[in-house]
Amino acid sequence: MRDLEILGVHRNRQFSPNHIGNDDAIFSLTTQALEKTGCKITICSEDEFLRREQVNQQYIFTMARQKDVVKKMQSLEDRGAIVVNSAYGIENCFRTNMTNGLVENEIPYPKSFVVPTSYAGDEVFERLPGKGFWIKRGDFHAIHKEDVTFTYTKKEAKEILREYALRDIPDAVISEHLVGDLVKFYGVYGTDFFFWFYPYDLNHHKYSEYETINGKSLYHSFDESKLKSIATSSAEVLGIDIYGGDAIVGEDGNFHIIDLNDWPSFAPCRDEAAGYIAERIFQRFTKKS
Repeated sequence: MRDLEILGVHRNRQFSPNHIGNDDAIFSLTTQALEKTGCKITICSEDEFLRREQVNQQYIFTMARQKDVVKKMQSLEDRGAIVVNSAYGIENCFRTNMTNGLVENEIPYPKSFVVPTSYAGDEVFERLPGKGFWIKRGDFHAIHKEDVTFTYTKKEAKEILREYALRDIPDAVISEHLVGDLVKFYGVYGTDFFFWFYPYDLNHHKYSEYETINGKSLYHSFDESKLKSIATSSAEVLGIDIYGGDAIVGEDGNFHIIDLNDWPSFAPCRDEAAGYIAERIFQRFTKKS
């Protein structure tokens, strides 16, 4: 497959809050691993991709998230292009889509409601157990720290919803607050690669103030193979190959997936992960699995 022509589309920096360098690094390492297969690779930014009147490559690997880019890639997929991650999978990871997809497929997930940002009622809050609420923008990933906000009261939560509405965010996900250890994981579908860790132990989190809300890790015992299985199933139902996410592990060892992202940074394990990512991309392009 030395004549395979591949286009790589990098992620715009605005979609890498506090992880610009990490996202650059995993994309670069993956590109280098793919080049070892002998393929011809062209790299462009999301903005450059949008400016192209024609995309001649049928094989595209991408960390892109800009909505116009995602739509353009979906149209290319409809015409036979192979895109990894699929642009349809990328869209499935937008918060509202992710929430609906995981819940509908019975993936363990916090009790949650999707509401318009104009919501001013009390019923949703009254139906959520525990103390406090997570308010998360529904139409996209977190770009600003306010896009994922913890509030202790309904009044605070409604203020966040009003702020979202002023920013033209159409909907939000309101979730219960789960008590337990925060665990972060990375995986590559169709390969043996899976890595998990406690992010606060490595000072690895987009927004460090979340640690004061979640609390320090207590290292509750849990079934690691089950976490891998559920994470893999989550990626499968959302339609992504390169993924990462977060889970809350309770004192009883049960856990809930609270987030799943298309192609995160793999920062603590990127040197090992890059080869597996390139392997999966090559599998998809050559239709070996």
